Amino acid sequence: MSKSDTRVVVAMSGGVDSSVAAALLVRDGYDVIGMMMRLWSDEALGGAEHNRCCTPDQMIVARTVADKLGIPFYVLDSKEVFRDTVVQYFIDQHREGFTPNPCLECNRHIRFDWLLRHAIALDADYLATGHYARIADDPAGKRLLMKGLDPNKDQSYVLSVMGQQQLAKTRFPVGEYPKAEVRRIAIELGLDLANRKDSQDLCFLGNRDYRDFLGAHAPDLMIKGPIVTTAGAVLGEHRGLSNYTIGQRKGLGISHHEPLYVLAMNPFKNALVVGARSELGRDQLIAERFNWISGAPPVAAFRAEVKIRYRSQPQGALIQPMDGGQARVVFDEPQRDITPGQAAVAYRGDVCLGGGVIAKFDDAQDHLEPEDQLAQFTA
Repeated sequence: MSKSDTRVVVAMSGGVDSSVAAALLVRDGYDVIGMMMRLWSDEALGGAEHNRCCTPDQMIVARTVADKLGIPFYVLDSKEVFRDTVVQYFIDQHREGFTPNPCLECNRHIRFDWLLRHAIALDADYLATGHYARIADDPAGKRLLMKGLDPNKDQSYVLSVMGQQQLAKTRFPVGEYPKAEVRRIAIELGLDLANRKDSQDLCFLGNRDYRDFLGAHAPDLMIKGPIVTTAGAVLGEHRGLSNYTIGQRKGLGISHHEPLYVLAMNPFKNALVVGARSELGRDQLIAERFNWISGAPPVAAFRAEVKIRYRSQPQGALIQPMDGGQARVVFDEPQRDITPGQAAVAYRGDVCLGGGVIAKFDDAQDHLEPEDQLAQFTA
């Protein structure tokens, strides 16, 4: 099939990456269609707030870029499905005492499911996005998800939810370029957005802090409770578990003879567990909903490098596939910031093998507090 007969729907956001992705595909002769999703945001709380991924200004920019490139442009109303999946997941995970990464769920359910299905409905052969990642084939014919060429912009971590079917229908045009080159291409193509800033925060929050959002939509998450040590000593009162994350030191509101850090959260007892820095590191975790990009888990434990946060460095570890879509990750060295709700993503060099949501430390039950200590606490 020739490029002119190959239709590609580009997920456009009005940003430089997706705009250059569309421009590169047009330049290469593909039949390109631009599509932008209108995503949910809580406008009732923020007045005129909009989802940061699809503000009116961004829609105007995306449509202007599409006009300049001479391609059709459509807006897909995705508010309801986004609210029911990504936003509800964000709330539910906090209710479990986790610190979620909604971008993973957005890629799992919205971009590479909901949007991909709409692209296929337009007779598209591929969906393209502005992600910094690459797709290759291995000798056995399997699709490989690989890190983007620019190590500072690589987004394979949040794409670790993809499988063979999604990769077969996806293209990442800017993944072969460093960010500086993408901006240069934008200038070369006359796209007046080379200096637009990258989006950083959770898109559906508008200009609000996530704590304000949770307080409005899940006030039960802001119920005060005890701050306790691993030995069960009550040191004070927290302001609601969702105000904290693993490794946090500042803002605990308690005095102690040494600095204390958040070690864990116990939503069943509404207790925030703190301890010394020496107690913070863990050398293993259990990840659930582990997605193997190859399509099947390995038959035995194997060594790989694992990232536990989007911006963390990969660390050597032994990965043991488990029943029920789980995997145990045993690190060579203790990791300070293992955080339930974030993803543990496995790599072998530049190849992303897959990942799962961190469910617990393997020794998380060690943090359960004695009943008699908690019973004495009064809010």
